[in-house]
Amino acid sequence: MTTLTSAERHLIDIAADQPMLAQVERWAAINSGTRNLGGLAAVAIELADAFSVLPGELTLVEATPVEAVTNDGSIALLDHGKHLHLRVRPEAPVRILLTGHMDTVFPVDHPFQTLEHRPDGTINGPGVADMKSGLALMLAALIALEGSPVAARIGYDVLINSDEETGSLSSAPLIAEAAQGKIAALTYEPALPDGTLAGARGGTGNFSIIVRGRSAHAGRNPDDGRNALVAAADIALQLTMARSPTLSVNPARIDGGGPNNVVPDLAILRVNFRPASQDEITRARAHIGAVVAAAAERHDVNITVHGGFNRPPKPIDPGAAKLFALVKEAGSDLGLDIAWRATGGVCDGNNIAACGVPVVDTMGARGGAIHSADEFLLVDSLAERAALSALTIMRIAERGHL
Repeated sequence: MTTLTSAERHLIDIAADQPMLAQVERWAAINSGTRNLGGLAAVAIELADAFSVLPGELTLVEATPVEAVTNDGSIALLDHGKHLHLRVRPEAPVRILLTGHMDTVFPVDHPFQTLEHRPDGTINGPGVADMKSGLALMLAALIALEGSPVAARIGYDVLINSDEETGSLSSAPLIAEAAQGKIAALTYEPALPDGTLAGARGGTGNFSIIVRGRSAHAGRNPDDGRNALVAAADIALQLTMARSPTLSVNPARIDGGGPNNVVPDLAILRVNFRPASQDEITRARAHIGAVVAAAAERHDVNITVHGGFNRPPKPIDPGAAKLFALVKEAGSDLGLDIAWRATGGVCDGNNIAACGVPVVDTMGARGGAIHSADEFLLVDSLAERAALSALTIMRIAERGHL
């Protein structure tokens, strides 16, 4: 533990004094489910107004539509909300990336829409932890940084996307572009309630496997049909044979079928893979190919595979280890015991690490039960984590390296 300098203490005081709780309440009151384009537009305007107090060029970037397989087996283009991108001092000698997302998993018709302050010092509400609070404390840290003597030494990009909860398929190119030339990145997914951060992460891949068979009368001439539903179920079972301690396979849904007296001629299997390494991605791809080819022949059906591995695994490499050490040191000087552990979850930290940039991706507030109606934020962690971010960024600026 080192003694904080007067400049560091002033930085921390400024960060902690920002109106983070009011911002969380305001932003979380607006439904911003990934598919709620109106809600996302409203939140984007709120965020643009809030982040406009920082210097630099702020833009709301039109999102690239993303292909998706519909329940009738056709390919549709899905629109997404605009992504916020702020670029500050791109000419600075030290440059970092800060990312977050404005979308939540709760659609506009979900019953979980309101906030509740609880006697235990938490707030229950949609997106309060994941991650409206992370955006608020990120902003607080940057406001404090701008008033510090090292501000001129560091440049940064802020990227807040609208599609993280569905895989960042629209924003992935923006993340990759913003990561270029950065020595480090901080992402504002929530920390665990006890403050533990996510370390190594596995990867993820989502696939829609379209099976087209042949319809026939289920009683009069069933053998003339080719049952797409049976073939899809067979594929699901065969895909699970690839499971290992470092690869999970989750057939999640089969769309298709119809009346009981008709052999179904269409089924779409939705399946998720979670590889812990690049080798497992290679093995999974080979397994998918072999299973699909065998099923097409065995069931006499046509099969099309749509999707891919959109987020590679994120190991703790030497660069990431250095950044974690810097965050841990800053936490220690603030009286916080910063620890981390591996997780099977994925986020934009995976995308950033794939660009070769060290990233700590749970710099947000402490909270829990995310993606459920029990989601909560520990209110006292707002000032605590804003201070941690501000001090971490200041020290990166001072040192010029990790």
